[in-house]
Amino acid sequence: MRVLGLISGTSHDGIDCALVRWSADGDLLTGVVEHTGTVPYPPGLRAAIVAALPPNSTDMGEVCRLDTLVGQAFAEAAAGCPAADLVCSHGQTLYHWVEEGRVRGTLQLGQPAWIAERLGVPVVSDLRVRDVAAGGQGAPLVSAFDLPLLAGLREPSEPQGSPESTPTPTEPPEPTPPAPPRAAEPQGPPGSRGTAASRGRAGALNLGGIANLTVAPTAGEPSLAYDTGPASALLDAAVLAATGRPYDEDGRLAAAGRVHEGLLTELLTEPYYHRPPPKTTGKELFHAGYLERVAGPYALGLPDLLATLAALTAETVAAEIRRHRLGTVVVSGGGVRNPALMRALRARAAGVRLLPSDDLGVPSDAKEAIAFSYLGWLTAHGLPGTVPACTGAAGSRVLGTITPGRGPLRLPEPLGAPPRSIRMGAVDPDTV
Repeated sequence: MRVLGLISGTSHDGIDCALVRWSADGDLLTGVVEHTGTVPYPPGLRAAIVAALPPNSTDMGEVCRLDTLVGQAFAEAAAGCPAADLVCSHGQTLYHWVEEGRVRGTLQLGQPAWIAERLGVPVVSDLRVRDVAAGGQGAPLVSAFDLPLLAGLREPSEPQGSPESTPTPTEPPEPTPPAPPRAAEPQGPPGSRGTAASRGRAGALNLGGIANLTVAPTAGEPSLAYDTGPASALLDAAVLAATGRPYDEDGRLAAAGRVHEGLLTELLTEPYYHRPPPKTTGKELFHAGYLERVAGPYALGLPDLLATLAALTAETVAAEIRRHRLGTVVVSGGGVRNPALMRALRARAAGVRLLPSDDLGVPSDAKEAIAFSYLGWLTAHGLPGTVPACTGAAGSRVLGTITPGRGPLRLPEPLGAPPRSIRMGAVDPDTV
């Protein structure tokens, strides 16, 4: 079954597409990535999305317009991909309603009827809200893909700290800000060194606008997944405010700056970092106004501000890697292409094997689109797409609503259980 996954993430810069051919053989699901790509939003639509995001206000007329325009943009992006049997569209998150750590609702725009009308095939959409209705956080849904992918991951044979497992930084690492460990968190909160990671547990990290981490289970510890905090969200906000450009290309400005320890220490006091999982966050918290409130009084030049924000992302992620004693972390998302961010992460997660998801057959820029292709496959086969231990839902749930294509709605026979492991095949060069 060929399923096209579509998503625009918290960077809201365009639509990521991934067509995957899925085939099941008992507990094993094999996926062959036949196409990946990114279609940028038209500048006017991106500006309208940014203008509607928190802390800005909007009205129902604008919500209706955006739902239509985003849906049409997704349909246009899908039409440029090879033919699929099914589409799974995440849409564009406009608001994730969180009060006192509990998710009350979530809103993704991008009317799927435009995709179904354009392509003539069924569309699975609106996936997050079912998990929220079941008491979950609605995220990270990607954990349902991460866990079977990690199930087949073997531990590296080389010793920790070897050149293969820990690439040598080209610049000296930024110092970690001094902060005493909290008694309730013996592995060390952000800002402390904590216990070194072991080789016995694997995780998956996605560095988009927000960073999320999935932790594989062990014999005595359940799986976990949650948002650790901002990845590129604050970096992009700082660059946009100072230059009008959407991001720091290749992390060049951040690489030219120096970490301001005082600002970093203040940023690390954010209460979100110390809340226990399951938890999710987004630009409802980490937006340009937040950055101006905290960083504005320091009046840093842009390179120093970006270096400090990269260190914030690296430290908040590395603290969670240390907390769970991870030895191997599969890394994906746009942050993988930011050398300054990755250098800071390697320095703060010393001894941990950071493995690009590309090495497992999952192109790092398309990982979330591939994950949503998988979630669409699960829904089509009547299988749950939530991991309650990761999202906090009361139980597993089949996700999404289905918009029929042009003909009668025909779905595969339901399967008894989700796959225990996923193996990704090589990208087919003839269809990319």
